[in-house]
Amino acid sequence: MMRNVARALRLCLSLPLFAIVAFAQQQQFANIGDLKLENGGVIRQCRVGYRTFGKLAADKSNVVVYVTWASGTTEQLAGSIGPGKLIDSTSYYVVAIDALGNGVSSSPSNSRLQPRMRFPKFTMRDIVASQHELLTKVLHLDRVKAVVGVSMGGMQVFQWLVSYPDFMEKAIPIVGSPRSAPYDLVHWQAEIEALMRDRDWKGGNYTVNPARAVDFAFGEMILTTPADYNRRKTREQVFADLAKARSDTRRFDANNKIRQVQAMMQLDVSRGFGGSLEQAAKVVKAKVFVVVAKEDHVVTPGPAIEFATLIGAKLLNLESDCGHLATVCEGKRLDAAVAEFLMH
Repeated sequence: MMRNVARALRLCLSLPLFAIVAFAQQQQFANIGDLKLENGGVIRQCRVGYRTFGKLAADKSNVVVYVTWASGTTEQLAGSIGPGKLIDSTSYYVVAIDALGNGVSSSPSNSRLQPRMRFPKFTMRDIVASQHELLTKVLHLDRVKAVVGVSMGGMQVFQWLVSYPDFMEKAIPIVGSPRSAPYDLVHWQAEIEALMRDRDWKGGNYTVNPARAVDFAFGEMILTTPADYNRRKTREQVFADLAKARSDTRRFDANNKIRQVQAMMQLDVSRGFGGSLEQAAKVVKAKVFVVVAKEDHVVTPGPAIEFATLIGAKLLNLESDCGHLATVCEGKRLDAAVAEFLMH
């Protein structure tokens, strides 16, 4: 261990500044050992992927944790980190973390000991626990300035608030939820059924990903609204996109997607509080900025608004007709609001 640290330090000292920054932003991994799960299972030899951006303050007071959305990776998060973006890495030391099941951190697609559907089901609480292990035992952080996440990342932020209420000063869940709403459950279960009932599924032992066109169509239908979709797409584009998805064998890993969707379906921060959001809200200590999208068809905003009210959080309602993608359509407004909240 010490030899590896010394080798890394010598490498950094021999590199120019721009190369050191690039090195810090590269994919890194933390081996956190066997991770005991909420359901009694174990992810064996669990590994958590992460990247860091910016410079850590001497007193470690400028750490912002940024977690991934469903099927997302920290490589994708990098596009929203930097000056003038969602999180400014010239002001904050950003630790971006890959969620379990995303194909980078321990997942059905990369586990040697528990491959494919032998990989155990996990919950949002388990994802957050793996991140806590990384931050405290590997990066040696006992408190951070903020935890931020979009979509499934926002769900993780809500879970952070009740799992480790003393760990963060601020929290920003963006188009996430503290508890899966009935509408959300229906479309997520439909996605799982489409994958598992496809002839290519083969009990998770497929050679090509199953239900590619159907899975693509689900995303097209729920990520935005009919008005926005019809404005942006032509009939010809739709047929071309469906044909492309049907032949795209590399777009996603079905087993990974199923395990992450199952985690979202089990999301309920009131579990452990008698099923009461009111009781869960009482443990929250951080200052919270909740962002929802009025026309969101992926993560319907009701539960997030309710929880925001219970904890007295600041609330931003994105009102465009872009649905879940309102974070993109109203990106400048969102970036400015997040920067303001982090600063004060």
